[in-house]
Amino acid sequence: MVQLTKDGVARRIIAAIKEQIDNGNYQPGDCLPSTRAFAAEWGVSRTTVTSAYGQLIAEGYLNTRPGARAVVAQGLAFDGVPEPSITAQPRHLSAFAQRVLALPSPAVAPAHRVADFRYGDLSGGDFPVSAWRRALNKASLRRTARLRYGDPLGSCVLRTELQAYLWRARGIRCTPDQVVIVNGSQQGLDLCARLLLDPGDPFVFENPGYLLARHAFAAAGGVAVSIPVDEEGLRTGCLPPARLAYVTPSHQFPLGGVLSAARRRALLGWAARTGAYVIEDDYDGEYRHDIAPIPPLQTLDVESVIYVGTMSKTLSPTLRLGYLVLPSSLCRAFSEAKRLTDRHTPLLEQEALADLLASGAYERHVRSIRRKNAERRAVLLQALTDNLGSSVAIVGADTGLHVVAWISGVAADREPAIVEAARAAGIGLYPVSPLYNPTELRPAEAGFILGYAGLDADALRRGLAVLATVLAEHR
Repeated sequence: MVQLTKDGVARRIIAAIKEQIDNGNYQPGDCLPSTRAFAAEWGVSRTTVTSAYGQLIAEGYLNTRPGARAVVAQGLAFDGVPEPSITAQPRHLSAFAQRVLALPSPAVAPAHRVADFRYGDLSGGDFPVSAWRRALNKASLRRTARLRYGDPLGSCVLRTELQAYLWRARGIRCTPDQVVIVNGSQQGLDLCARLLLDPGDPFVFENPGYLLARHAFAAAGGVAVSIPVDEEGLRTGCLPPARLAYVTPSHQFPLGGVLSAARRRALLGWAARTGAYVIEDDYDGEYRHDIAPIPPLQTLDVESVIYVGTMSKTLSPTLRLGYLVLPSSLCRAFSEAKRLTDRHTPLLEQEALADLLASGAYERHVRSIRRKNAERRAVLLQALTDNLGSSVAIVGADTGLHVVAWISGVAADREPAIVEAARAAGIGLYPVSPLYNPTELRPAEAGFILGYAGLDADALRRGLAVLATVLAEHR
């Protein structure tokens, strides 16, 4: 038989009395049994009952006076309040909340026994466990006289180290005061949406493009103006007036095109003429395979471009560490908005990342995983050739951590059936079609995004062999 502790018995007494009050069995002004009588009834010590009564008095359920029994407090009369219902509707939601609920929710991803080609996953074995643990320990032991909230822009040490790293790795010129540390690039995009868009404002968006960015701007009330992309990135020939443009110029997501020099100049010229901001999402800028690094747009126009970077593709998406490089004119607005959102990003992780950058461990890690992912990419491309041959067209393989495979002879409307068949065969497969504007024309052929950074060579080969079998049944 389970023995309850004194505290456990007191909690049961408290819950029982509250239930009697809620059910109307005890009315306001009713006297409760004396502590001696209640103790005898429950078979517990009088001290336990006294403790329970004291808690109920502190919470306002009971009143007492010296020499008298406790009575139920006024204002607790039973009013027939219904039991909570899981189907109950909110009493009121803001327009923002209604826009959020109108957005499609992502499907829950099941476990896949053969291979999961979901983009954005990294291999757990690639994480620099030892270096990160040392950096965290060092940050934890670095005691300060007082624990207090920090700068909403982020740790000054980390922002200084990032400023130096971005100059070395990406050619970006900025001051530490232009850098804001955010909880992953998604929070950075959300801040951009809230601070730069009013409901009804148009924003330029790549078609196809990154859904969570589109959703962040739409939730703020922005109206998407979808602009097609091709192998040279966003088509800049007829950009409409808008408050901002969201682009992935170094590796267009998902198709992989690189924004050409002429279009970069056209986009920045449009921003200067219209007063718009360009949000440059450099989500996987550390990964270059067969081409030289592409300089960011930010290096061409520091006052029109908001540069978005992340550690999710180098360290781990679970850390939620990202950053923005802002035009100087926006720094105060973003600082105050970040303060209201969450005060600041957790400082312990910021200090650990600063240590990795200062020691050179971060850049050594990037070089290591760049080699590993280049090897995975080579395995993926070879397996696609071996299993699918000329029936598949690969785009976006020059950089990044994914490719897009267009399947000749398979119509786009077969994508849901193929995804379901792949799931049944143990494969996680993700179509391109949902990334297109649903009101505009989509490609006629089925296409799939194949992320490879979370898979080893054996899983890549087995997964593509199974995928070839699945596709053969849907031609």
